Amino acid sequence: MIRVLSIIEDTMVDGPGFRTSIYCAGCRHRCAGCHNPQSWDFDGGREMNTEDIMRVIEADPYANVTFSGGDPMYQAAGFAELAREIHRRTNKDIWCFTGFRFENLIQEDQRELLEQIDVLVDGPYVESLRDTDLLFRGSSNQRLIDVQASLYAGEVILWQQKC
Repeated sequence: MIRVLSIIEDTMVDGPGFRTSIYCAGCRHRCAGCHNPQSWDFDGGREMNTEDIMRVIEADPYANVTFSGGDPMYQAAGFAELAREIHRRTNKDIWCFTGFRFENLIQEDQRELLEQIDVLVDGPYVESLRDTDLLFRGSSNQRLIDVQASLYAGEVILWQQKC
C-alpha cells in the first residue's frame, strides 16, 4: 500500500515527455520554500494498492512514470513493489524525486526501490540555491542521476537528456 495524495496524468514537469506522476504523502525534510508543503503530512491522501495505481498507469500507454511527493523514499517498500510491477507489465521508465542524497540511499533500506529507478532527482530543495533555469529540479544542489549507470559504475553518473 502507498499513501497517495494525487495522481496527475499527462504532466510534463516531472521528467521528459508525458508522465503519470504519483504524488505520495509524507516528508520529514520540510524544505523552506517547498512547492508542495501539503505533502508533508504522513496521514494525508488515501491508501492505494499497487493494482489500483497500475490501472491508472496502464491507461496511458505513452506516458512514463514519476514518483514524487512528499518523499517516496519514506514509503520505499510500497514504491519498490509498484516499480517492479511497472517494469514487469510495461516498458515505461521511472523517475523519482527525493530529498535524500543518492550516496545515502545506496546504504539504506531504500536501496531496493533505488534499484528499480531509472532517474533519481536527489537532494533537498534549498531555497537560496533556487534556479528557475534548471531542468526538472528547483535548486542547484539537486542532481539528475542515471541510477542504473551509477549502480553499475559505483559512482554517481549524471543523467544526460537524449535528443
